[in-house]
This record gives sequence, C-alpha cells and structure tokens, in this order.
Amino acid sequence: MACSATAKFIQPPTISFRSSAEISDSFSSLGSTSSLPNKKLFSVSNNKKKNAIISPLSRRSATVVAVSSHVVKEEKKLNSTSSSSARTLLLTKEEGLELYQDMVLGRAFEDMCAQMYYRGKMFGFVHLYNGQEAVSTGFIKLLKKEDCVVSTYRDHVHALSKGVPARQVMSELFGKTTGCCRGQGGSMHMFSKEHNVLGGFAFIGEGIPVATGAAFTSKYKREVLKEDCDEVTLAFFGDGTCNNGQFFECLNMAALWKLPVVFVVENNLWAIGMSHLRATSDPQIWKKGPAFGMPGVHVDGMDVLKVREVAQEAIARARRGEGPSLIECETYRFRGHSLADPDELRDPAEKAHYATRDPITALKKYIIENNLASEAELKGIEKKIDEEVEEAVEFADASPVPGRSQLLENVFADPRGFGIGPDGKYRCEDPKFTQGTAQV
Repeated sequence: MACSATAKFIQPPTISFRSSAEISDSFSSLGSTSSLPNKKLFSVSNNKKKNAIISPLSRRSATVVAVSSHVVKEEKKLNSTSSSSARTLLLTKEEGLELYQDMVLGRAFEDMCAQMYYRGKMFGFVHLYNGQEAVSTGFIKLLKKEDCVVSTYRDHVHALSKGVPARQVMSELFGKTTGCCRGQGGSMHMFSKEHNVLGGFAFIGEGIPVATGAAFTSKYKREVLKEDCDEVTLAFFGDGTCNNGQFFECLNMAALWKLPVVFVVENNLWAIGMSHLRATSDPQIWKKGPAFGMPGVHVDGMDVLKVREVAQEAIARARRGEGPSLIECETYRFRGHSLADPDELRDPAEKAHYATRDPITALKKYIIENNLASEAELKGIEKKIDEEVEEAVEFADASPVPGRSQLLENVFADPRGFGIGPDGKYRCEDPKFTQGTAQV
C-alpha cells in the first residue's frame, strides 16, 4: 500500500544579496586572502542574523553567502584626493599588463582561427571564445603551474592562459604533429601534461568528473600520502551543462569531501541556439552551490577585475582546504556557437549591447585612466601579440602531418593498434585489416 502521509513543503533557506563590506564584517574570522582589504566576497557562517543565509557544512542550519555582480565592486566612497591611488591597489602595473596581454592574445588567436578555418586550414567544428576572455584570464592567471584546468570544446584560450604556447595550440588546430596532442585532438581536445591542462571535452559535462577526480588526487596526496600539496583544479563549463546529471553529482561529491575545486560556469546566455532563460527553471545558476553546501557567487563575466576578485577568494579557499565554490560568470560570446553557426537566432540588439561591453576595451580604459600604462605601451603589446600569432600560423603550416602509423596509436591498450587476432598475431600486421583506412 502506498504511503498515505500528507506531504509537507519545507521552506528552503532564502538567499539575500549583501555588500562585500557586510560580508567581510560577518565572516572576518576566516580571514581574507584577497589583495583587497576588507573585501571578503563569500564564505561560511553560522550567523543567523537577517540577510545571512546558508553555509557549507553546518549543512542543515548554517548559512552560505552568495554574492551578486551588483555588489562585487568597489563600494567605499573615496574622496577625490585618494580615489585614484586607492583604485590602483586593485592591480599593479605588472598585473594589469599581464592580464591585458593574455586577453589580447586570446582575442587575436581566435580571430586568426576564423581566418584559417575559412581558408581550409582547420577541419571539423571550431568554437571561438571571443567576448569571454575576462573569465579565462581572471581565473587562470591566478594559478600555479601545478594547478589543473579542465575545459570544454571552447578550449583554445584556456590552454593559452595556462601557458601552452600559441604555436602548439595552432598546430593542433591544423592537425599537425607539433600540436599539443600531436594533431590527434583538434579544436575540442586541447591537452598538455606539462601545463596541467587536462583536456577540452566535446560533450557537455564530461569534463566535470575529471576535474573532480583531479581535485580528489590533490586531497589524497595531502591527507593520505602526507605530501606538501595545495594544488587546485578549475572546472570550466557553460550554462547548458548546468541541467546535466554529472554537474549535480560532482557538486555533491566535491562538497561532501571538501575537494579543492572551483566550478566556473561561463554563462554566455545561449546553449548553441537555446536561450538560457527558456531552458532552466531558475536561471540563477549560482544558487545551486548553496543547495549543496558550498558558496555560490554570481559575477559580471565581462569585467576581468570583478572576475579576478572573486577568483582570488575561491582559489584561496580551495587551497586552504575549505572546499569547493560555484562561480557563475555572466558573459557573452561575440560569434556564433561555432564557425559553422550563422548566428541568426540571437537578437541583433542583444549582440550590439554586449559588444559595447567588450572586456578588453574595458580593461584598456581602466589601465590608461589609472596611469598603469600608456597607450603606446598597450599598442606595443598588441603588436607583439600579432607577431606571435602570425608566427604560430607559419609554424603550424610548415609542420608535418602525422604519419599513417600514428592512426594506430592511443586507441587500444595494445600499443600496436588494433589488438591481437585469434591467431595470436597483431591485427595491424595484416595488410588486409588496414586497407581502406584514412589516408594522411
């Protein structure tokens, strides 16, 4: 007989936005690792006062603070004599130029990819990152070499930000042996063991378990093997992924075991041609973090300084062993889903609006207005990047294509290729078996 108990709705804890200054006051006991004084953006609390709700791992009764993009900004009113010098504390000249160079490299590289694709130098689907550079740069440039990055099919710029040379990424796109995957990965599968780029993944959501496993490795090294290990993993994925089962399963596991991972949602508002608002019952993705007992943060993904501020806290939290965070970066891609997409579904007015919020233009304006660098210095960086990208194309074009024998590698555990036949011999040694395979 079915259970006849009357169902009752349990009122979930509400989440209210608070200023970063208020959050800092409420959670100062944890300490801030951000370079900004008194700017703790999100953390854990058992505080029951109004406006402080949900916290990781008092799970049923405590509170996690979630921050919206409208409060992740400078809130102190500075007088005219001190405002300029105070703002420079957000960024040193060296940091500003590093961010600018990385973002310009990502944009120039992707623009060149479009040219090469239409000239027939690249094959398959190629997904460009134009417009989203603030997210990659804001997060990845804070990492150490030992930290890991897991990406999606839109992975070229993540690899570049992590330090994979432009010539290796371009060669991979050209399908050449000098590529970071020897030409066998292509656009959607950038991987570099040297730089701890654990791959781009073509199917949405499949990189999240890999990132969770990498974070578990870090925790195991530190707590079981007693190694000096504070490595952090970043998992990048899009808004379309956040309705997939793997996303929820991994958030649960990461929170349960307090793994050093940051889940970074690059919400560009469109999953191919599906509007995020039409596909999700609650479009505020960051709320899914507190549901699993981890901080959830929404930030303006078109502003690299805001992204960087939130990223500093999330990465530092993970490095201290305080567990995962879910960061929703609201951003926008300036091109279609891929270079095969005519991009006819998005409203031209929407695209024009976001074009005015170009993250590179915004950073350039900030650097110049705060006297961090001159226009001439920035133009020098742009010229250097153009030369680097041109050299990457020349290198890739001149590089050799993989030999036919490479088709048989990295397919089966048998290093020779197609396994062992009934006669006990390698199948790849039978000329008839390989007839008709792709020619290189």
